[in-house]
Amino acid sequence: MKLYEKLADEITEAVRRGVFAAGERILSVRQASQQHGVSIKTVLHAYALLESRGIVETRPQSGYFVREAAMHAFRPDTRRPSGKPAPLEAPIAAEVDVSRLVLSTLRSIRAHDAVPFGSPYPDPSLFPWRRINQYANAIARRQASWNLIDDLPPGNPELIRQIARRYAENGMPVDPGEIVITLGATEAINLSLQAVAKPGDTVAVESPTYYAMLHAIERLGMRAIEVATHPVDGMDIDALAQVIARQKIAACMVMPNFQNPLGFQMPDARKQRLVELLAAHQIPVIENDVYQELYFGETRPSALKSFDTQGLVLHCASFSKSLSASYRIGWALPGRYRAQFEKLKFLNTLTTPSVPQVAVADYLRQDGYDRHLRHVRKVYRQQASIMTAMVRRFFPAGTRISTPQGGYVLWVELPERVDSMRLYQAALARSITVGPGMMFSTRNDFRHFIRLNYSYPWTAQSEAALKTLGELVMQMA
Repeated sequence: MKLYEKLADEITEAVRRGVFAAGERILSVRQASQQHGVSIKTVLHAYALLESRGIVETRPQSGYFVREAAMHAFRPDTRRPSGKPAPLEAPIAAEVDVSRLVLSTLRSIRAHDAVPFGSPYPDPSLFPWRRINQYANAIARRQASWNLIDDLPPGNPELIRQIARRYAENGMPVDPGEIVITLGATEAINLSLQAVAKPGDTVAVESPTYYAMLHAIERLGMRAIEVATHPVDGMDIDALAQVIARQKIAACMVMPNFQNPLGFQMPDARKQRLVELLAAHQIPVIENDVYQELYFGETRPSALKSFDTQGLVLHCASFSKSLSASYRIGWALPGRYRAQFEKLKFLNTLTTPSVPQVAVADYLRQDGYDRHLRHVRKVYRQQASIMTAMVRRFFPAGTRISTPQGGYVLWVELPERVDSMRLYQAALARSITVGPGMMFSTRNDFRHFIRLNYSYPWTAQSEAALKTLGELVMQMA
């Protein structure tokens, strides 16, 4: 164990024992250096690790303090004297604070020499960005200045028409008048949440769930309640019904197709049942469908929106995962909340820039988007198989792997003794990144899980990195 890990573990244990209380300032970097006989650099590494674990937080000009949320991570043993586990408790709505951990992880992925298994982004080399840039440059030369009025919501009419056409071609006719263009799916999700809930409200989410959805809840001062989610069938609808019966739920947020991180495709019957359950209680559902085009099967899967008869599904999607991440073009079909959604779009960001909208519309109209997608799907399907085989080869017995039906991430359950944050730190020291499981929950349920990205080309370097990762897991198991 490295010195900074040992120091971080000692402070963690002190917090667990109550030596440091919630909100209390711990030793300054200089004091810790002197008291523990280590370098200032070692202390800084230890404190960074404590921040990523959610144990301490930095306050400008003040130092490091024990976080309130850290105290909830240390729970007593709930087993009965007989050794049998106590009955499972009902899920509890929790305040959300995962952004610090996610930001720390994403910053580490910036390192150009790091193997990007932990990246949340697809390999940009697969995107036709040069061609889209050519369209954008031609548009900019043709129209030297833009009238701000042209950028106002709902967005560029031709782009809206092209999006509606794709839905129609895939068997899901939509009203173009319902589509609102946004700055990526992230803005669509945030605006949807603002449209249906207010600070202090409780939102039901999958467990595990994609951290961008937790970010939206955190940013708006809401609470999340996690609902058990099956790795093949998706959210447990019976469990959701029990949650609804016990407490007021303002909204539900789900990824029914190629959910990040599990990768499942919810069966149509379950999609319909989920929509019907929520409609019976007049609860809106925000559908994150950003991976809709990245399916491994023969046809694009259905969306929750296709089962919506009351306008309660707010469907969010984007081109960031399938065409161009840099242009940040997303959209929403907000149903009965369209007027409020459009108003919020205007109040929050006013406009979505016209040139990227027109460039993407031109590409969709003229340049073989379907051919591009067929290539991307083939690459992802092949690389998913390779990474799955390599994890089985290099990781210890007891490791379990998801079976993604689309998208580009693999969810890996490691032996219970393995702490994914320690693995993350050890891997990072070897220029390998992983997505630690703690990012995908408000609780501590996925500490021995990691998410791996298989969108990047499989090379000798990536195979060696995965082998090293397996060796690290072996050492910790």
